[in-house]
Amino acid sequence: MTGTAAGSPEAESRPEAADAPEEHPADLRLVLPALAAWGAAAVGLTARPPWPGLTVLGCLAAAGTLLLSLTVRVARRRSWHGAGNRVAAAAVLLCTAAGTAAGALRGADLYRGPVPEAAGKYGPITAELTVVTDPRTTRPRIWGERAAQPAVLLEAQVVRVTDAHGEPVATRAPVLVIVRPGAAAGAWLRLLPSTRLTLTARAEPPADDEGRFAAVLRARGTGPPRITGPPTTVQRVAGDLRAGLRRATDGLPADARALLPGLVVGDTSRIGTELHEAFKATDLTHLLAVSGSNLAVVLFLLIGPPGRALRAERGGLAPRLGISLRATALFGGALTLGFVVVCRPEPSVLRAAACGAITLLAIGTGRSRSLLPALAAAVLLLVLWDPWSARTYGFLLSVLATGSLLTLAPRWSAALRQRGVPARCAGALAAAAAAQAVCAPVVVVFAERVSLVAIPCSLLAEPAVAPATVLGFTALAAAPLSMPVAELLARCAGWPVEWIAGVARTGAGLPGAQAEWPGGWRGALLLSAVTAAAMLVARRLVRSPWPVVGCVLLLVLVVLRPPQLTRIVSGWPPPGWSFAVCDVGQGDATVLAAGEGTAVVVDAGPDPALTDRCLHELGVRSVPLLLLTHFHADHVAGLPGALRGRTVGAIQTTTLEEPRDQAEFVRRTAMAAGVPLIRPGPGERRRTGGLTWQVLWPAQGSGTKPGEPNDASVTLLARTGTGVSLLLLGDLEPPAQQGLMRAHPALPQVDVLKVAHHGSAFQHSALLAAARPRLALISCGLGNPYGHPSPRTVAALRSQGALVMRTDTDGAIAVMGSGGGLRAVARGPRHPRAP
Repeated sequence: MTGTAAGSPEAESRPEAADAPEEHPADLRLVLPALAAWGAAAVGLTARPPWPGLTVLGCLAAAGTLLLSLTVRVARRRSWHGAGNRVAAAAVLLCTAAGTAAGALRGADLYRGPVPEAAGKYGPITAELTVVTDPRTTRPRIWGERAAQPAVLLEAQVVRVTDAHGEPVATRAPVLVIVRPGAAAGAWLRLLPSTRLTLTARAEPPADDEGRFAAVLRARGTGPPRITGPPTTVQRVAGDLRAGLRRATDGLPADARALLPGLVVGDTSRIGTELHEAFKATDLTHLLAVSGSNLAVVLFLLIGPPGRALRAERGGLAPRLGISLRATALFGGALTLGFVVVCRPEPSVLRAAACGAITLLAIGTGRSRSLLPALAAAVLLLVLWDPWSARTYGFLLSVLATGSLLTLAPRWSAALRQRGVPARCAGALAAAAAAQAVCAPVVVVFAERVSLVAIPCSLLAEPAVAPATVLGFTALAAAPLSMPVAELLARCAGWPVEWIAGVARTGAGLPGAQAEWPGGWRGALLLSAVTAAAMLVARRLVRSPWPVVGCVLLLVLVVLRPPQLTRIVSGWPPPGWSFAVCDVGQGDATVLAAGEGTAVVVDAGPDPALTDRCLHELGVRSVPLLLLTHFHADHVAGLPGALRGRTVGAIQTTTLEEPRDQAEFVRRTAMAAGVPLIRPGPGERRRTGGLTWQVLWPAQGSGTKPGEPNDASVTLLARTGTGVSLLLLGDLEPPAQQGLMRAHPALPQVDVLKVAHHGSAFQHSALLAAARPRLALISCGLGNPYGHPSPRTVAALRSQGALVMRTDTDGAIAVMGSGGGLRAVARGPRHPRAP
């Protein structure tokens, strides 16, 4: 085997994997035992006594009976007919017993000892623990008006607990530690695996998706960690190598600086939310989790293509350097071990290493081997070594992807070559399609979406993976010796990495990059059925080129979603719309039409993808002014999506720069996009196309000085080219609404009101009475925890004769017509939005 068998989730193959010769017939003897151990380990983790013990005893007794009967047959020199089946059945039973025992023993740590007991009581705990994985930070989440501050997460094993009497109690409970360290975040993030700590924390039961932990420990205080034991020498060396690669990439452009450590050693600490979401949308996240593809490249350089490793004309660097087969195997083993230590023993890394070790052993002994048995043996070893692998989606995706490359991809590649597709293109296309076909049903279980651009993005990114990986590992090795050389190598690696990032960003930015799909196992079964039907249809279509061309064009139109075509198919947006409220969840993003393809955008919502999609569907290509009413996250966090692929003249903001972190985010984003930031003047009037507007607030002479972000919201009175008047209140609270009335006592009645603060209960009744809108539009998210919109506010608006529409139940809303023909059209909600 080469590293090809060590694929990564969804598309980790090298093109050569698809063309690797497969032994015929395929050796499947280890497949059933591996699957039996996998399933038994998954069940054994949560099975409670006495069932694991009874299962193990039953399987051992059955296996012993089969083997004993076979021995008797041999002793009596009877026929060997059926002997192979008995041996296979005994192997399955023995592996079932081993998997059950391994899972039960590991799972017992979750229920016994003082740690689970303290978690059940939500009680305090003082524990000594050993760090198991590299610390990581949670990704920032938009929670209403604020972006939640990231916490530091680290997985650890508690080795000693101090009880109520001050006595130490030995244990070995796996835990997840959550720290909100404040200024000490750097000290926590620098911890290395194998470091020993003493921690005072509050123990809690783990959530459903954290079932492999006996407890969640929320650290008390925000100080640095109390280290009681240093990391091992091996971990210190690995940590120094990883840190050297980070230093070597410091001078690279933002995307390359973030991605190169992730691509080489799985260090994703620098990858921002937007870039990470782009990789998720294109199903390229396997490139961010170090896996078999990395080891594949390294071993490929050493031992060459899979089919030539044992031949006299074997490829790779080893024969050119005069290294014998056995020495090659030993050197490859050392390389594999170093790879696991530096890249950390994640499930896909361990599986790749196990496959590589089995293959290298075959090379060293000169015996023939097959990649499929190597994969099965790797699965068997890993689920016995770490039974929790049997329950992780990453491990499942990794095995499925690799299995597809060894079974489906060669056949699909051969079929494409028979139809005139060049060999390398056929191999790459077959590998990407096979991995996507078997992995997509698993991804949809938790993602509830299907990527329509995964295969083309994988094909485009694939050529850059190998050079980026090789150069990155070379920079990693050079960093301790010469940092200038490492920086030069990292700069060279940055070029293919930038290409990969560009592919992910471009693919994710396409309007139809993702299609919503039912989640859970029902959605997975439905997608599997659809995929199987599509493959059957494809076998018929490929006989003639025209149906293929038609399907490709249809897919392109679905992905690109030209606004003109989308309007014909869906009726959205309605012709002649003048104002639109985007469906962005719990936040605000509104659009004022200012000509063909031109609009003034007011606020950008909490999610860049949703804001970008709304503007694309409205056909907005040019934004002369993007106004951010105030700096709360649910109004500004989606700014990158509003800027994506559009010409923006200026970003206008309020004068109160609170919260500071969000104001700084807006400043950085605007600077990166080259868009100037401006401030509105009191009473400022502007015009673009047929659209005019006036800034009503903040206002001089109102007697109210905004001291809170909501009350500093920029408020507009606008009039469209068709004569529709609109009042956009941002998130003004009653004190600022009263100040607005004092500053503008002759506030006119308006046609459309964008209700303040998502329709909260805090509204100034005199302002609502003065505006007396015909249409009252509320932007809020379904199921938000604030109770927006307030029933009292909705009732007050309706009592004045307003038609109230809201994005949580109506979806995006567009206003069209004027005078007696004024009306609002709702697109309908896409799906529930979490706050």
